Amino acid sequence: MPKDTSIKSVLIIGSGPIVIGQACEFDYAGSQSARSIREEGIEVILINSNPATIMTDPTMADHVYLKPLTTKSIIEILKAHPQIDAVLPTMGGQTALNLCLEADEKGIWQDFGVKLIGVDVNAINITEDREQFKNLLKKIGVPSAPAEICTSYLRGKEIAQEFGFPLVIRPSFTLGGTGAAIVYKKEDFDELLTRGLEASPIHEVLIDKALMGWKEYELELLRDKNDNVVIICSIENMDPMGIHTGDSITVAPAMTLSDTTFQRMRDYAILMMRSIGNFAGGCNVQFAVSPDDKEDIVAIEINPRVSRSSALASKATGYPIAKIASKLALGYNLDELQNQITKSTSALFEPTLDYVIVKIPRWNFDKFEGADRTLGLQMKSVGEVMGIGRSFQEALHKATQSLEIKRNGLGADGKGYTNYEQIIEKLTFASWDRVFVIYDAIAMGIPLSRIHEITKIDMWFLKQYEELYTLEKEISNYKVESLPRELLLEAKQKGFADRQIAHMVGCLESQVHNLRSEMNINRVFKLVDTCAAEFKAKTPYYYSTFEAEIEKADGTRYVDNESVVTDKKKIIVLGSGPNRIGQGIEFDYSCVHGVLAAKECGYETIMINCNPETVSTDFDTADKLYFEPVFWEHIYDIIQHEKPEGVIVQLGGQTALKLAEKLSKYGIKIIGTSFDALDLAEDRGRFSELLTDLKIPFPQFGIAETADEASALADTLDFPLLIRPSYVLGGQGMKIVINKQELEEHVINLLKTIPGNKLLLDHYLDGAIEAEADAICDGENVYIIGIMEHIEPCGVHSGDSNATLPPFNLGEFVMQQIKDHTKNIALALRTVGLINIQFAIKDDIVYIIEANPRASRTVPFIAKAYGEPYVNYATKVMLGHNKVTDFTFNPQLKGYAIKQPVFSFSKFHNVNKALGPEMKSTGESILFIDDLKDDQFYELYSRRKMYLSK
Repeated sequence: MPKDTSIKSVLIIGSGPIVIGQACEFDYAGSQSARSIREEGIEVILINSNPATIMTDPTMADHVYLKPLTTKSIIEILKAHPQIDAVLPTMGGQTALNLCLEADEKGIWQDFGVKLIGVDVNAINITEDREQFKNLLKKIGVPSAPAEICTSYLRGKEIAQEFGFPLVIRPSFTLGGTGAAIVYKKEDFDELLTRGLEASPIHEVLIDKALMGWKEYELELLRDKNDNVVIICSIENMDPMGIHTGDSITVAPAMTLSDTTFQRMRDYAILMMRSIGNFAGGCNVQFAVSPDDKEDIVAIEINPRVSRSSALASKATGYPIAKIASKLALGYNLDELQNQITKSTSALFEPTLDYVIVKIPRWNFDKFEGADRTLGLQMKSVGEVMGIGRSFQEALHKATQSLEIKRNGLGADGKGYTNYEQIIEKLTFASWDRVFVIYDAIAMGIPLSRIHEITKIDMWFLKQYEELYTLEKEISNYKVESLPRELLLEAKQKGFADRQIAHMVGCLESQVHNLRSEMNINRVFKLVDTCAAEFKAKTPYYYSTFEAEIEKADGTRYVDNESVVTDKKKIIVLGSGPNRIGQGIEFDYSCVHGVLAAKECGYETIMINCNPETVSTDFDTADKLYFEPVFWEHIYDIIQHEKPEGVIVQLGGQTALKLAEKLSKYGIKIIGTSFDALDLAEDRGRFSELLTDLKIPFPQFGIAETADEASALADTLDFPLLIRPSYVLGGQGMKIVINKQELEEHVINLLKTIPGNKLLLDHYLDGAIEAEADAICDGENVYIIGIMEHIEPCGVHSGDSNATLPPFNLGEFVMQQIKDHTKNIALALRTVGLINIQFAIKDDIVYIIEANPRASRTVPFIAKAYGEPYVNYATKVMLGHNKVTDFTFNPQLKGYAIKQPVFSFSKFHNVNKALGPEMKSTGESILFIDDLKDDQFYELYSRRKMYLSK
């Protein structure tokens, strides 16, 4: 059946601010969906309150509404656009589904004659209501764990008595495992049951028998109106049941599943999908499988929408689930659509993988003081990375290298644990770094059977680890000069980094790289083509690997490299890696716009990134995508292969910026602001000399490398003092101290966690107002794109502050100082591109806190508030294609825009919620107000000092 021709206008509901459990994978899904629907000539109207995303870019839809996700906003939009025929709620996570249900219950869709597409209300209700879902499984004969619904404390006690411990408590209608818990002991039951009942919006929980140690799998499916169903991807959780899938290390395709069990699982998934209502689109089904020879299957849940796993499955297979699901929602059938990668085969097919992908979550526990760092049913990670390799071992190594936690991969970096008790504890109570601890346990000689007994991780995975350690031991017997070629090739094929090999043989990383070049062991690039090379792919989407040479009949030897280098002028954009607090989706927004601007300037654009949740790693954003770690060795090999004109580092946050020094050292051109200028802004000593020359005031400060030096400095600087390490993002390790004892404690702690770092001690301007400015500079001209005033006082990290654009109570004299300082600093740093400067204002004097000559967290917010494509302009300036004076700036904003931080504290009990110089928010929303009499502004302003922590 072709598309439903009655649909002329569609409303897409977004997922709102990023919180733990619902991150930028829905920005990726929503962006893809909007493009997919507009391709059909259908008008798209979009609502989302998140200003940091590509999804809310004015180019993505015909009308974008940056409004709170409430039924009130929905009614306003439907009144303004009576032409809306349909609403698509499956692209915005649980937030969109819940809002859609609420609007349905209030009769809003009916009142305005809008129909639901992509899902039906019954499907949402059946899958979200644990009781209905359990009954459905029973009816269709799909096994499920023994479970009972509970809506009261008393009933919960009865169920616990009946089932015995351990038990699992799962609240209904929640996301990211909010309020879910495993109860091992009777003593903990009362508190955890109360927490679960409170977390559910309908005060209902499902109590089920814990399937601890069972294996966990997910299937991603698509279904059309004709009841065609395809399984896009099978995903195996390396971690067994008991750890939320968002916090699990996952592997695709499934590795340890027998074919017969997989076929049974497929049948169950298709049966479940066909029995939850008449809908067309994407679906995610989760199963548990017993770890014995019987391989009993139990269904856990089904989500009738695109999910966190669909983003992963899309990137893993090259099959754009959200794009196809949107077409199916419009009425198309799978056999009428094209495979987006080959462009020559149908979308009614199941992708085949000739590689392995490994996803590892990225946590940020250091931001949540006092948080329980063990993993369980409630999701705690803030982002994720994905590695693609020819083997599980290579993919696992690439994923660990992508995490940016100062590790070079598994082992071989001198950073492993060596304390037996500590290792056993981290294995027993699943720790966030268990992926590394397993390797340390093997290195210590703990038998695999013991590791399996503790962790219940399948023996196959543990044997893969053991092989890696055996290889490390073997290589460690050699010096770099005597290392045999076959051992070096095997290490590279198993994903070991040059740095790790250098650690094993006791030499420099560059010596290993040179040895590889001499031995002709070079990285080759392979296509992600959905069909294991059975058909020709039209989409350049690559990962790297190492291959043994092939010998032709005539004796010539070669390795097969599928990445063909063109003779066009090329630009590489370095992505921002995994999402984390302090570096979120806003940098991905900047990278995508940088890519698009470079395309407009006639360059072939190349993107390097490893984050599966984002638009930058979509297969058709850049001309070429390398899904690789943003890790020196990988980047350098791609640069040598592609030979670009230069590399853009200032759009990918601190991740890309940290690589500027290496690029500069190796003679690779940095597009835009030079490394020297970037370094000058980071080096507090050099920067303060510059400010002194410019006669610009800054808080008194000093630099210390030991606790003694810090103590001596405190005598001259006066308390309170702000202490911070250099070269960090998101205020990591920053603290305000008010006496010598606090100073000593914090300095010793910092030097322990970030050894060898210089610490900056600033006199803290108590009670100052904080403001910031973003600007574009071409080396000669400066245009200030926005000045924002923070509602909270100086001392709360800028990412955690409510910020207003334009400022609401800075006088003309102060504003002029801000403008003058911004222009003078941008020019003195020889900035080419973007710069962000932060100010503290006390007694009408504007002091400089810091300057960052790169894209900042606030650039997307300002671009959305003013309706101007600032990153596009800045990129064209970086490329030397335009001067600032070439653009006609015309910002449009009535009243004020407020950037409001959003926190995920609900995921962490007993955490210090006080705000200070270290950033804690996971996302943001935008609020437009007409004037300062607005109640919401008044409320924010009255609470501004409540959370300040010293």
